Amino acid sequence: MSFDRKIKIAPSILSADFANFGAECEAIEAQGCDWVHVDVMDGHFVPNITFGPATCAAIRPHIKGVMDVHLMIAPVDPYIEAFAHAGADILTAHLEAGPHVHRTLQAIRGAGAKAGLALNPGTPAEAAAELLDMVDLVCVMTVNPGFGGQKFLDMTAKIRRLRAMIGDRPVHIEIDGGVDPGTAPLVARAGADVLVAGSAVFKSGSVASPEVYGRNIRAIREAAEGVYA
Repeated sequence: MSFDRKIKIAPSILSADFANFGAECEAIEAQGCDWVHVDVMDGHFVPNITFGPATCAAIRPHIKGVMDVHLMIAPVDPYIEAFAHAGADILTAHLEAGPHVHRTLQAIRGAGAKAGLALNPGTPAEAAAELLDMVDLVCVMTVNPGFGGQKFLDMTAKIRRLRAMIGDRPVHIEIDGGVDPGTAPLVARAGADVLVAGSAVFKSGSVASPEVYGRNIRAIREAAEGVYA
């Protein structure tokens, strides 16, 4: 994975057809997405249960690009090796998921994956200050994690603070929650470069009608890139 700050669209397969994951991953990549985002939830750290390492391993052969795995689980450390072995390029853990996030980030990099750090809406940017040299990505949650399709929470001030704190470090700022063509310019203008979108990508489309995914992806990308025009 080479680093750049171009806008990247990372559809969340939480909004895809669960019975057809492989074909869904192939469809969104063919329609122009940059990363495939996998939301892992445990029913403990967040009030929902989704996927485990076996699902990641099953879809990995269907993903040519980056598999971006967001671990909304606690504890995190016992599962890092399994998700890395399943093919995750990026493993993102929540700062709030345990008392030793420094150790967690070390373990993720030690397993051969890029290390991401996620911040819930109530966690300030400053909480990440001592960890920025250990991460490849900071994920700013713009919903409370646990479910897809929630309304966007405005975290633009936090994103701007993070962008200033990151400086020239090769660290992505990812936004997860409520991203659509209306909210994409807000977060891009504040400094985000990776936009996770679930329902805004998958709505009204299917493997049988993948061109809808393409239109949705282009709409989000064009809205975000429009702030630089």
